Parts: sequence; structure tokens; C-alpha cells
Amino acid sequence: MENKEVQKQENNSEECNPVNPLNKHLEKVKNNPWMASTIVLAIVSLILLLSSFSGGVITGGVISEVDASEMLLDFYTTSGAQGLEIGSVEELSGVYQVNFLYNGQAVPMFVTKDGKLAGQLTPLSAPEVPAQQPTTTTIPKTDKPKAELFIMTHCPYGTQAEKGFLPMMRLMENIADVKIRFVHYFMHDPEETETPRQVCIREEQSDKYLDYLECFLGEGDSEGCLVNAAIDQVSMNNCIDNGNAEKYYKEDSVLSETYGVQGSPTLIINGVKSNAGRDAASYLDGLCKAYTDSSVPVQCGEKLSDAAPTPMWGWDGSGSNSDAQC
Repeated sequence: MENKEVQKQENNSEECNPVNPLNKHLEKVKNNPWMASTIVLAIVSLILLLSSFSGGVITGGVISEVDASEMLLDFYTTSGAQGLEIGSVEELSGVYQVNFLYNGQAVPMFVTKDGKLAGQLTPLSAPEVPAQQPTTTTIPKTDKPKAELFIMTHCPYGTQAEKGFLPMMRLMENIADVKIRFVHYFMHDPEETETPRQVCIREEQSDKYLDYLECFLGEGDSEGCLVNAAIDQVSMNNCIDNGNAEKYYKEDSVLSETYGVQGSPTLIINGVKSNAGRDAASYLDGLCKAYTDSSVPVQCGEKLSDAAPTPMWGWDGSGSNSDAQC
């Protein structure tokens, strides 16, 4: 069983390997059918475009907008592209822009007036780029700091961070505003089921949330942990069915995008991204430094573990305080 657990952790680590961004991108494509269809169409278009430049001319003389769109549709269909419909046609910069509909999305293609495929129309003058505002990196101090850890429920590095964050939450939950939130996207299949569960427990059965989370981080057994933490499953399911779960998750998503969260885990303290390590001691230190000098509580003097937890499931062993994210 121990070997299976190690293998499971290794597989999940590969899924979120920070040195292989293609894995991360493919997971997003998998969960976004529109993105997938767009990429497929782009690949087909590129192949057809290259074949056109290598001698494939549709016709020779000047053609009308209607003829251009119909001939382009026939050319793509004959070449294997399926599911295209003509939406509209207009003359633009001396060529015809044919706006195809593909899975409900408008996809513009360009044809010269003598019936040749053309590339995208790119302006020769560079557009003005507004000056970027300086990013605040100093965490402001307040009398009651707010620490928000953004994660995905099945991201190995997110679970690692939660295991370091949880002891700090138990210590500081009544004297600081500490919360686990969810990023605005999914990358692992169970997350679309598990996230509504956790967000409903967090918001509507908050006194049992940390017990459930501690159990869940041990083995990833959601069904067993619902029982162990004495979760009212009828209430939880009502929360999911009546739309409350979606509302709670939307609040997290809006904050995630507002803060510019780009990975799980991301720690935000008083509205600013924190680089605190993923062990309990580092999280406590990061939070306590956000108190004003006159309001630092005695709990900030507590000694918590400075060993970084392991990614994924299990409370035994230790990992590393890397910056890896999903």
C-alpha cells in the first residue's frame, strides 16, 4: 500500500510539474471545450494556409463576396474541416473577411479578391501599450490581518500548502481573518465535485470544516471524511442543489481573478501576494508580520512546525518549501 501511495503522489506531481507548462495548458484545454475547438480549427487553418501558399489557388479572376465565402467553405470542407458555417462576409483592407461560425464561435478567415487564402491582417504600426502600474509587494499592517490561501482541492502543491496552513488556522481562526479559498479554474477531474462540497461546508457548517479538511488531506477520502467529521450531508447537498455552492465559489473566483492568482497555492495577506513558506511556522510568521505593532497577539509567540509537509495525501514525512504550483 505504501508503494501505491508513493506512486500516486509521483503521478500527481508529474501532472502539476512546474518545469513542464504544457501539462498545465493541456489540462486547461481538456476542461474548456471551446478552447479545444479553437486550437483544432487553428491547426487545420494553418495546414490549409500552408498548402495554399505552396500553389493551391482557389480561382484566378476577381470574385464576389458570396463566391469567395462559398468557395472558401467548399475548400475547407473538401480538405477535411467539419462543422463550419458561413456567418457573414465583408470587404476589409482590400480582401474579403469571411466570418465562419464554428461551435457557436465566430472565426474570421481572409480571402484575396482573386480567390487566394490570406493570413491575418496585422497592423504595421505598433499599438500603444499603457504604462503598467507598479505592483505593491509590501504587505500592509492591520489590527486584524486577512490571510487567504487559494488552492485547488486535488493539486498536490495546494494540498501541501493546506497541510501547513491548517495548524496556523486552528491557532489564529478567532483572532485573525484566515480562510482557504478556491482558484477560478479547475485542472483535475474530481475538483468540480469536491469544490462545491468544501465550499458549502466552509460557509454553512464552518465549525466542522477544519475537521473535514484535516481528514480529507490524510487520504483524499471525501465520502469517509463526511462521516468522520459529522457533516450534515442533507444540508450540504441542498447547498449544492439550490445554487448556494455556485454563489460561494463565484465569490472566491472573483477574488482570485482580482488578486491575479495564477497558480495553486497562492497566499494573499491583506490583499497582497505573500511568499511565505509552506510550513506552519512560516505561515504564522507571515500572518503575524501583518499585524500593527500594538495589536500583535500572544499566539504569535507559539511554536509551530517548520517542516514543509509532503504534497498530496498523508500527514507523515516532509517535503520542500518550493514555489511549485498547479
